[in-house]
Amino acid sequence: MNLGILFFLILFGGWTAGKLTQRIKLPAVLGMVLVGVAIGYFYGNSLPASLDESSSFLKTLALIIILLKAGLGISRSTLNRAGLSALLMTFIPCIFEGAALTVILNYLFGFDWAVAGLTGFMLAAVSPAVVVPSMLELQSKGYGQKNAVPTIVLAGASVDDVFAITLFSVCLGLATAEQSVSVSSALLAIPVSIITGLVPGIVTGLLLAWLFKRYKMPTVEKVLILLTIAVVMVELGEMIESAALLGVMTVGFLLLERAESSAVELSSQMGKIWFFAQIILFVLIGMSVNIEVAMGAGLTGLLAITAGLLFRSLGVLIATQFSDLSFKERIFCVIAYCPKATVQAALGGAALAAGLPEGEVILALAVLAIVFTAPLGLIGINVFGTKLLSRDN
Repeated sequence: MNLGILFFLILFGGWTAGKLTQRIKLPAVLGMVLVGVAIGYFYGNSLPASLDESSSFLKTLALIIILLKAGLGISRSTLNRAGLSALLMTFIPCIFEGAALTVILNYLFGFDWAVAGLTGFMLAAVSPAVVVPSMLELQSKGYGQKNAVPTIVLAGASVDDVFAITLFSVCLGLATAEQSVSVSSALLAIPVSIITGLVPGIVTGLLLAWLFKRYKMPTVEKVLILLTIAVVMVELGEMIESAALLGVMTVGFLLLERAESSAVELSSQMGKIWFFAQIILFVLIGMSVNIEVAMGAGLTGLLAITAGLLFRSLGVLIATQFSDLSFKERIFCVIAYCPKATVQAALGGAALAAGLPEGEVILALAVLAIVFTAPLGLIGINVFGTKLLSRDN
């Protein structure tokens, strides 16, 4: 397929499908994902080879844009209201689901413990690419602001992946036995990853706040500088395995604190860029889904994923137990923590690439998790967000 035609299908097809799903009271991103699934299913064998090289960067860039917008909308007072619950939401649900899935997959699929562990924590990662835009939309409409519910979910979802990916890497190392893996040093890598992601974000945020206050420049130039630095941060973060996306959100937060007028301008511009970026992101996520592979996991795979979600839900309820959130708000947090897409799309084939005999089944489980939880989570957030969260006028 010609690259120009593909670009037209992604942008125009994704936008059109988004409008159609909105007409039937479903989230627009669901239509975008379905368009991506259709493109991948009908044209998968004829897609340009260059797409594989660029799709990863395009998805990362879209994620950077939405996380910057999220950071630019979180004030210190809102973060203070989120408090302990935001911290607990970063790891308790992930550990509950990952540990439960490890046992379940060992029993249902006969995976050894290391393979069950890497599969469980790969499946446990929540998707910021799906969750963050939904939270920002609710936040912009004033829902859940009193107890900072969207902020709790935003903060938790942005760090949840750090735990999931780190523990996935530990188990993959154990499963392949290609390297000596110290569990204690691997667990230590989690706070190290968070710190090495936060510190560059803090330094960058402070420097940009000073720069934007000291020198007058057009907003478009500020956007260019911010996006360029954020992309470099993420690229370097991948090289040193740091939580760079958390650092990106921190940049936005500090800009709002130290250079509020510039932050407001930048947030507005990021919203306009996000109009295009979200279409590309969700259509590409849909294109990474292979329906035939997903069906290979069967009902047993669906049972395992559902059981994992139940344990994640229990983790969410425990993490929010001592907060000021009402029971309805806590149930909403459970729903908002369901969608999976980004990490599963990225890591689903890692076990197969590493030569593990269970690789095909693991890939099928990853695809099934995306097909099952992404639409379910999106619909749940869209339908119940306005019913379970109070609106502050």
